[in-house]
Amino acid sequence: MSESVLVTGAFGLVGTATLNALVAEGHQVVATDLDTPANRRAARKSNGRVEVRWVNLTDHSATHALVRNVSPAAIIHLAAVIPPFCYRDRALARRVNVDATAALIRAAEALRPAPRFIQASSVAVYGARNPHRVADLLTADTAVDPFDNYGGHKVEVESLLAKSDLDWVVLRLGGVTPAEVDFGMDNDMLYFQGVLPIDNRIHTVDVRDVGSAFAAAISAKSSREVLLIGGDDTHRLRQGDLVPAVTAVIGLERLLPTGLRGDPTDDSAWFATDWMDCTRAQSLLGYQQRSWPAVLAELRERAGWKRPFLRMAAPLARLYLGHNGVLQRSPGCYAQPWEMILSKWGAYAPDAPRASS
Repeated sequence: MSESVLVTGAFGLVGTATLNALVAEGHQVVATDLDTPANRRAARKSNGRVEVRWVNLTDHSATHALVRNVSPAAIIHLAAVIPPFCYRDRALARRVNVDATAALIRAAEALRPAPRFIQASSVAVYGARNPHRVADLLTADTAVDPFDNYGGHKVEVESLLAKSDLDWVVLRLGGVTPAEVDFGMDNDMLYFQGVLPIDNRIHTVDVRDVGSAFAAAISAKSSREVLLIGGDDTHRLRQGDLVPAVTAVIGLERLLPTGLRGDPTDDSAWFATDWMDCTRAQSLLGYQQRSWPAVLAELRERAGWKRPFLRMAAPLARLYLGHNGVLQRSPGCYAQPWEMILSKWGAYAPDAPRASS
């Protein structure tokens, strides 16, 4: 394929997997992201297979210049500030998640012919889901009801696309799991995972399958449609099964203490994840390649010789996490995820809608 594909947020978790999928399919790829040391290191791993443009998308003039100069056949927009970091700096999260996306949409509309716009959205658009009161699977037709600013941002962006004259596809992602073990423990993410109800339903998906989904969306026989992206049925998990399973296979058994269940009588005491019906997305994109047991087996194999040493290091790791406040849990007998988020990072409620968006 000679026409280029522009990928934003190209050197994050999903971005890297998407670049690999696009290159494997023979696309000409232009990757853009923030110019940071970490992203520079990630870019070097591409070994010149993609063209790199360092652009801060919150600079709207730079965004318009980028799109005009690249003139892509498709844009895959992945750049975002995700939970829990979107709670810590709400203003930045809005500038990136909404305002920068709006500028990118306008830049795409100005091209002739206009590119296909493929937007990364999230299951967070549906808001808190109490599994004791709702048993149905999420679909593209399930009403959106965002509970936090991240879900609200994604709803706003989807609305902007619906009002545009672009040919677009929105992919609402479930819980994306990495393909490799990251031994640099992120305290914020571990704390975040630990305060969520262990019986919250979560639909995971291997990041490489997500990359394949975005690559397939370029030519999919779908237009102006929302698709749900999760793994096969084995990826329908409970939150309390997720982190312990991953840490156990790499040798860090019982790294985190068992969390608390959610309050079955309180619909607001749950995080914004649930199981999805991905039948339509799979039929169009054919992206589901890796089952949850296969993902765990691969993580175990990748940990390899490190597993015995990690097992010995687990008690020290628990002491370190406890000393740094990572193992803090909700008071009382039920998980209180939103109260814990509020106390650590600040207000999480959706932004008030802005007419300028």
